[in-house]
Amino acid sequence: MLIVAIALGLNLVVVDQLMHSRVAEMTTAELEHETDRFRLFAERGVDPHTGRPFADIPQLLESYLAEAVPEKDEAMFSVVDGRPAHRTRNDVPVRLDRRDDVVAAASAATAPSVGRIEAGGGAVYAAIPVTDGTGGASGALVVVEYSGAAHANASQVVRSTALASTAALLVAGIIAWFVAGRILAPLRQVRRTAEAITSSDLSRRIGIAPEARDDVARLARTFNTMLDRLEQAFEGQREFLDDAAHELRTPLTIVRGHLELMGDAPQERAETTAMLLEEVDRMQRFIDDLAVLAAADRPDFLTPGRVDLTDLVVGAVARASALASRHWTVSDAADTVIIGDGQRLTQALMQLCANAVRFTVDGDALSIGAVVRDGRVVLTVRDSGPGVPDGLKDRVFDRFTRADGHRRDGSGLGLAIVSSIAAAHGGTAAVHDAQGGGAVFSIRFPARFPDASGAAGPARGAPPPDPQSPPDDRSKEKA
Repeated sequence: MLIVAIALGLNLVVVDQLMHSRVAEMTTAELEHETDRFRLFAERGVDPHTGRPFADIPQLLESYLAEAVPEKDEAMFSVVDGRPAHRTRNDVPVRLDRRDDVVAAASAATAPSVGRIEAGGGAVYAAIPVTDGTGGASGALVVVEYSGAAHANASQVVRSTALASTAALLVAGIIAWFVAGRILAPLRQVRRTAEAITSSDLSRRIGIAPEARDDVARLARTFNTMLDRLEQAFEGQREFLDDAAHELRTPLTIVRGHLELMGDAPQERAETTAMLLEEVDRMQRFIDDLAVLAAADRPDFLTPGRVDLTDLVVGAVARASALASRHWTVSDAADTVIIGDGQRLTQALMQLCANAVRFTVDGDALSIGAVVRDGRVVLTVRDSGPGVPDGLKDRVFDRFTRADGHRRDGSGLGLAIVSSIAAAHGGTAAVHDAQGGGAVFSIRFPARFPDASGAAGPARGAPPPDPQSPPDDRSKEKA
């Protein structure tokens, strides 16, 4: 508003100067016009009433004044031999023929001259001397333009413009105040919401009109989205801590109880010690799993390199054979080298294998496979167990989720680690029912291939192996 007020003030000053300059120009133009008319009249030298030449200067001046029709705010009079003679009969603010200084200046003029009188609101006059060239009577015509009213009108216009501008500025300021208040209201609400948020209450949100589409509304929606993510993160953190505390409480209770009840008999002490070491190992595995999940969001979680999918699958089968006595086979082994973290992918497959072992018995068939299909790598572990209930498929990869009704010897973090490794590779983990019974756990992520220099190249698709063609010898290798 201050900037606009200064601009309006400068504009009014310019307008005032221009309007008064225009009045002065119009006044000067009228004086020049009347001077030219009188010069033409005098050059003709003939009295329009008699058709004869003028006898002398007084007759010339008297005849011209009798013919002249002065405009509004204009007057004329003649000066002969230093005294006012005749004048036009219209009403004027002030009669200059009665001012000795004006009459004296007109009598003394030897050439057309202009003067200004401030009396009566201001007047500008032009004295036009007339001589007969013989040394006889001399005179002058005085044309008076009363510009006071024109200047007053110009000043009134400037004042009216100033009042209108001031009123417009005030109205615009009031409107801008309310508009700015409406625009900035979400920002104030953002500040108040941010001040009210605590670690125990992240439920507050900023109210936004559904139709709002301006930048502030988008900022408020972004802030609400950030709060949603923060609330989910805090809620997940609380659930994680509660679940971790629950998981650790059971082995600690077992350790404490057996230490308190442990007797002095050597055999009893040996049995108790073995059981306690088993619980300690269980806690150690649990802590190791927590460390893996905690590192999953770090940028150095993966160490990308060249991964031969055939070697990855065959190696996983070899390692899985030590977990339990199962019928381990290779279902598919794509003869392809990709870019990925071989150790993390092996870790994910081993977690899936350990999960499959818990839900199968000796002699059951389990298979591991790897294919590249539609530009994506698909790693699978298939078991012949009871499968995963439909209500559990969507959350089986969440932390601390176990299948009800089955053995609960796992930490509930294995499949969560698998999901984290898949996400780190830009993919997902999933489970679906296998044809003929059992479950198929899969990891899918975009395939990246090394270029000629060995660096990662763009993803490209490889056709899936033909199920009718004879498999590679390595695909049938057993551990």
